[in-house]
Amino acid sequence: MPFVKINILKGRPPEKKERLIREVTDLVSEILEAPVQNVRVMIQEVEPEHWGIAGESVKKRNEVAK
Repeated sequence: MPFVKINILKGRPPEKKERLIREVTDLVSEILEAPVQNVRVMIQEVEPEHWGIAGESVKKRNEVAK
């Protein structure tokens, strides 16, 4: 049973997450030749202040970019 865990920043609309789940499921099913019913996808949303890039949180980087 394939299990895919995807970490993304919090804030994307539900429709985008539904599409991501659907398309990742289809692709994994196709590539691994696994039944769609056996594919599990978990999206974990992370707060921007909990995600760091190059020593800074995404929240801080976004504030500086504005």
